[in-house]
Formats: sequence, C-alpha cells, structure tokens
Amino acid sequence: MSRLFSPLRIRGLELANRAWVSPMCQYSASEGVVGSWHQVHLGSFALGGAGLVVAEATAVMAEGRISVACPGIWNDEQAEAWSRVTSFAHSQGSKIAVQLAHAGRKSSTLRPWDDHLIAGASEGGWRAQAPSALAFEGYPVPHELSPVEIDAVVANFASAARRAIDAGFDALEVHAAHGYLLHQFMSPISNQRSDHFGGSFENRIRLTLKVLDAMRAVMPETMPLFVRISATDYVTGGWDVEQSIELSRQMKVHGVDLVDVSSGGNVHGVRIELRPGYQVDFASSIREGAGVLTSAVGLITDAHQAESILEAGRADAVMLARAFLRNPHWASQAAEELGVVIDWPAQYARARTVH
Repeated sequence: MSRLFSPLRIRGLELANRAWVSPMCQYSASEGVVGSWHQVHLGSFALGGAGLVVAEATAVMAEGRISVACPGIWNDEQAEAWSRVTSFAHSQGSKIAVQLAHAGRKSSTLRPWDDHLIAGASEGGWRAQAPSALAFEGYPVPHELSPVEIDAVVANFASAARRAIDAGFDALEVHAAHGYLLHQFMSPISNQRSDHFGGSFENRIRLTLKVLDAMRAVMPETMPLFVRISATDYVTGGWDVEQSIELSRQMKVHGVDLVDVSSGGNVHGVRIELRPGYQVDFASSIREGAGVLTSAVGLITDAHQAESILEAGRADAVMLARAFLRNPHWASQAAEELGVVIDWPAQYARARTVH
C-alpha cells in the first residue's frame, strides 16, 4: 500500500492521491485575465495524475497582484477565464484549487525576466499597500492601510471567494506566506502598527482570521479551505514556528482544514539551508502541535522521498513545484516507481509500464 497514492477526503472533497501541484506564479495574465498559457500549463498537470492542482497566487483586488502580469479574480471577466481552466481539469477527473492572495508591499512589479523590478505608472504600476510604511528591500515605501481600507481587503477576499466558487474551483487556499500582505501583518518585522491590528500576537493575526471568517461565510460547508503560511522568518524577533503552531490552532477553529507549510519571504537576505525536504520539519511540528492536516513543500522531488514523508506521519500531503514543471506527469511516473496503478488518460495509456 502506498501512502502517497492513498485517497484523502477533506470535507466533501475526495482527492485521489496526496501528490499535489504547488501554486506557481507564471506572470502571464493580461489585466488579471488568464488565457491559453494557463489552460495548457495547469491542464498538463490535470493530465498527469496529480491529486490536486493548485493555481497560482490570484489577486483579490488590482493592487493585490504581485506583478502587472499576475492573474486576478476581482471581476467577472477574470472569473469566466478561470472557469475554462477548471472545466478542462474536471473533464480529466482532476481536482483544482486556487490560491487567493494580496501581495501587500511586495507588489507592483514587472515580470522577473524584465529589465527592472518595479513597474512605473506608465507600465501599469501602482503604490503598494502594507500594514506599515516599511519597504521590503529594493521596493518603494508602501502606503499604510487604514482600518477602513483593511475592511475593504477583507471584503475583497470574500468577493473573490464567491467568484472562485462560481468559476468551478474545488477548494480555496489563502496566501498568508512569503512576505505577502497577511504574512506582513502577522510578523513584527513588517507590522509596527499601534492599533488593534498590530503589537500583540492576537492583534497581528487578526486580519488573517477576519479574512478566513469572511470567506467561510460565503463558502459551502463541504468546500475545503487551506492556508499557506511561512512557518518562520528565519530571524530573531520575527515570525516563528511557535507562533505558527498557535496560529494554526486558531485557524482550525475558524474553519481551516489544512495548513500548507512553507517558510521565509518577509526578510531579505536571510540564510536558509536549502536541502531536500528542508521545510518538512515545520509541517510536522504544526501537524503535531495544532492537530491540523498539513502539506509539506520545498525540494520534494523523488517518489520515495515523498512516500517516506507521508509514511512517517510528518505531513498529510506533499506539494511539488519545480518537479512538476520539469515533468507535468510526475505523479504518473511516481506511481509507476512505487508499483501503483492509477488512472491515465485513454490517449496516453499506451505509454504505461505498470499495469
């Protein structure tokens, strides 16, 4: 019996296996609208046997995009474009989720391969928003959000959730990691507010919990809700694993079903020891400490490595990114390596080596 290829039921969603595609930015949308690139990119994973495909960070408002070329779901045109992606995934028997996001102070950029980082006004740029007027290194000083503007952010997450449901997504994930807006509020490194959104741990996680409550209020009871967090800032005095465990306990009470555990992104230049599965221990600590389902992500590339993580009870699913970019059929190949037979598209069945 393979743990990697055992099913996982979360609320009303049955996932065929635990090899999932991590959200990966593509910087290939126009005015927040996805097109043929995303249909082929995400569709290839739907063909490749992944138990869940998670679409990239998708902005809940125009100012929430990471770059001028990132997707959104703040209007009906964007939702309709996403519905074409979900329809193809479903036609292949695949499940698909979307990561709803606001980039905060790390926004208004050009694409990574362009010749400069920050988008000017003539290039479609805007002034970034943040909990405090503190710039991330290399970025302009952002606008500090007022309480009224914070309420608008919460409302935009709820509206985006409604559109994502209408667009056919099977689950929703909130992006609260990698130094983006919700992570910025949670970390004392980037949040120096003196109101009820800053200072104490309870105040710093307030926005995240409000977003979760607003989304849960519009989501079907049967639909899973995930949150990606950065377990640590990797600096003294920043966000850390102990706070992540307590946050996860509280998020579970607020309707979160799984915590997608990553790390870093809020402090420039920190030293991170990159090694295979380097973030798995964080997922394991949160799983044990908060009693919540977790997914592990980060340099998980090999079928036997993924199997061992799950067999040891260190996480409930694994997310893979670059491994799926290199081989969109990674899950099908992994099943064969583990001697497991899974469904293949009829058009590809002749390529099987394990029957």
